[in-house]
Amino acid sequence: KLRSFEKTASGDSQHIHKDQAEEAVSSNKEIILHEDETVPRGEKMELMGNRQGLEEDAHAMKTQDNRVHQNNLKQLCRICGVSFKTDCSKRTYPVHGPVDDETLWLLRKKEKTATSWPDLIAKVFKIDVRGDVDTIHPTRFCHNCWSIIHRKFSNTLCEVYFPRNSTMEWQPHSPNCDVCHTTRRGVKRKSQPSSVQRGKRVKTTGERAQLNRGVENQHLKQAQINNKNLMKEIVNCKDMHLSTKLLAVDYPVDFIKSISCQICDHILADPVETTCRHLFCRTCILKCIRVMGSYCPSCWYPCFPTDLVTPVKSFLNILDNLNIRCPVKECDEEISHGKYGQHLSGHKEMKEGELYSYINKGGRPRQHLLSLTRRAQKHRLRELKHQVKAFAEKEEGGDIKAVCMTLFLLALRAKNEHKQADELEAIMQGRGSGLHPAVCLAIRINTFLSCSQYHKMYRTVKAVTGRQIFQPLHALRTAEKALLPGYHPFEWKPPLKNVSTNTEVGIIDGLSGLPLSIDDYPVDTIAKRFRYDAALVCALKDMEEEILEGMKAKNLDDYLNGPFTVVVKESCDGMGDVSEKHGSGPAVPEKAVRFSFTVMNISIAHGNESKRIFEEVKPNSELCCKPLCLMLADESDHETLTAILSPLIAEREAMKNSELLLEMGGILRTFRFVFRGTGYDEKLLREVEGLEASGSTYICTLCDATRQEASQNLVFHSITRSHAENLERYEIWRSNPYHESVDELRDRVKGVSAKPFIETVPSIDALHCDIGNATEFYRIFQMEIGELYKNPDVSKEERKRWQLTLDKHLRKKMNLKPMLKMSGNFARKLMSKETVEAVCELIKSEERHEALKELMDLYLKMKPVWRSSCPAKECPELLCQYSFNSQRFAELLSTKFKYRYEGKITNYFHKTLAHVPEIIERDGSIGAWASEGNESGNKLFRRFRKMNARQSKVYEMEDVL
Repeated sequence: KLRSFEKTASGDSQHIHKDQAEEAVSSNKEIILHEDETVPRGEKMELMGNRQGLEEDAHAMKTQDNRVHQNNLKQLCRICGVSFKTDCSKRTYPVHGPVDDETLWLLRKKEKTATSWPDLIAKVFKIDVRGDVDTIHPTRFCHNCWSIIHRKFSNTLCEVYFPRNSTMEWQPHSPNCDVCHTTRRGVKRKSQPSSVQRGKRVKTTGERAQLNRGVENQHLKQAQINNKNLMKEIVNCKDMHLSTKLLAVDYPVDFIKSISCQICDHILADPVETTCRHLFCRTCILKCIRVMGSYCPSCWYPCFPTDLVTPVKSFLNILDNLNIRCPVKECDEEISHGKYGQHLSGHKEMKEGELYSYINKGGRPRQHLLSLTRRAQKHRLRELKHQVKAFAEKEEGGDIKAVCMTLFLLALRAKNEHKQADELEAIMQGRGSGLHPAVCLAIRINTFLSCSQYHKMYRTVKAVTGRQIFQPLHALRTAEKALLPGYHPFEWKPPLKNVSTNTEVGIIDGLSGLPLSIDDYPVDTIAKRFRYDAALVCALKDMEEEILEGMKAKNLDDYLNGPFTVVVKESCDGMGDVSEKHGSGPAVPEKAVRFSFTVMNISIAHGNESKRIFEEVKPNSELCCKPLCLMLADESDHETLTAILSPLIAEREAMKNSELLLEMGGILRTFRFVFRGTGYDEKLLREVEGLEASGSTYICTLCDATRQEASQNLVFHSITRSHAENLERYEIWRSNPYHESVDELRDRVKGVSAKPFIETVPSIDALHCDIGNATEFYRIFQMEIGELYKNPDVSKEERKRWQLTLDKHLRKKMNLKPMLKMSGNFARKLMSKETVEAVCELIKSEERHEALKELMDLYLKMKPVWRSSCPAKECPELLCQYSFNSQRFAELLSTKFKYRYEGKITNYFHKTLAHVPEIIERDGSIGAWASEGNESGNKLFRRFRKMNARQSKVYEMEDVL
């Protein structure tokens, strides 16, 4: 039937549903339609329209009702249901989220790990609020419940009371919703009586708490008087636990009470702490709870076995260090409480031996179990073994090991041997008492221990302590595999040309990948290297955390897969004489070359801009300078150098035109590489770029200027050379297409005399620039001492005498010892104002004093610009003044020091004066792209070769790499 709400002719209204009656109060029509009646189409549509309108009104009212219900929930406490309007403190706290500062301070003081409200509410009130819905549950709780949480973790008792089983049960909204009907009066808890009962006065929360506390204190006193003896009978531990009368020192009564169990009055054995801060023996409190109920025996506060925690370590240390007298007769020894179990076990072994010999008096003495052979032990324990096996198969899924270790653990706990029990528990949980193999590897490397030295230490520690604290060498080698290239899988798209797709490639021979024929130059060297792409993947995986953190810092999504652009600095340098040891093997040069790379920065294309997510903070540290190839060869040996580095350069060229696919953070990401060869000194740069040696007429590796042109125009030059241009000039030099003479051809190719085989970036190496300029100042000091500006014709003996005078004076004044070859440290100490002041003491002319001091002052203003990693941030003023300072420096060289720089200038002086601003404008820095990290790595090479490598030269380079 379809019903409307119109009165009948008699005026009697029809029966209407309660919910529909409220929505249709104003209706005064009623039409009853039976299934067999015919209704005109127009009237039927009107009735359906009325019905649809009623449904929309009902939905609107239901939505509004839910909204009112949700607003009412915001005024109630989630835990106890009390209304915030009646709460005196007016302070509320969110149910979800981190704890407030006061609670966080308390938790840290008590050495607790919880930091969020859901964890604390679950622990204190046994309420899980993680699955709350805001349409059913309130989202905040009151200050009274907050105080109860503090009572659990603080020493003082708060003036609050929260009766057991008084938490609130929340139901979804309904027509008979208690929340909406009683919001003004407060919500009732499960066991809380109604606020108004038979006209009685409503008791406040404080009054109820005070009344309940009074009752609780009465019960507590009565329980303490009546149940003390009962509890002692329940635990019955006088034969297991130690009496306080055994203490070797007469301690104060209050102190003895603090270290004794509140049930048995014995010294605490395996102490535990309740939520109300009382201390008991573990076995005593568990027995009392099982017999008398889940309450604290001291204060009758609710207490469950899951609430028991171990006291803080400082209290346990005090307890273990107490001196007690041994209770065994004829033993007057005083031992610490922590070692009592170990001491008592010695007495038990003696007693058992006496018992065995007494029982078997007429026959063979029964031997102790531990003194038997393994076969005899199996025979004696066969019945127990069968029982344990049957129990394990029935209860623990056949895990016999877990059952036996648990039995052993319980036996140790029962004997108070908690230290051994803790170690066993750590082994059972997989933590173990030894160091991780990776930690042992780090110890071995950082202390420069050889394999044999580490093995001796490992055996000694194991023999002395009886425990395997350090891991054996084979475990270290296994851990090392995960840290070396060739461990992580990766893929190139498209695949690298002439490079294997196998990614499990570790240390390989330096000549692998070089096509050899019978007529080739014989390579007499030992070289070891990583494959370039595998080494780059290893470096990126080491930096995985930094990359993901950089993306988060730039507000980028973690799931972005790239492409990432990785900028790599390449460095190569000879190490000179490294003859440290002489093992068996082929006779090879005792000079070494080290090729390395450094990941300088990583950026990602996001939208229309590129965001830098990683930048190396210390680009010149040996820690970020990854070795790629080590060879025992002379850097001047062009044929050997090209033979070893050519396969490596071929891999580098192949990687330029491909993308790396590597899993990082669980997502397959794409990487592109940009290689910048900047870490080369002048000598090696000319070698790999096919230029003439340093003494060439063509003075610069960045421009085409000759020495004569550079001395006449000291400042104004621009960078013109490039790797591609050098290749073209080599082809002209090789083919001589214009049939020119040697001098004409040499002038055309601007000093290119060999084929360039490594692409480098035209730049200045800051370290070698510093050394080269310091060497030149060292010569100027000598010439000023000998007054060469007055008499240019001087013999070699006279010049030698000037040098000896300068060395002696610098050693006396500056503590600078003379060196055959200028080093970086010597150069840094030499280039200072103090050194100039000391040198001026040997120069008579005041005019020359001023000129020399001004020259040094200008140099010290220019030096930070090309030595700092980011001059725009570290020395912006000096960067702006660089052009002026360089012109003034050049003016002094051409006037005051004309005797030295007329028609000539050194290579590094030319680069310092002419090309520094242009390079900084292009790259942003010169110092960051220096070879200093590779030079620092050279020291590690010597140290590892001396201490860590095997004697055989076949494996020597492999160990060092």
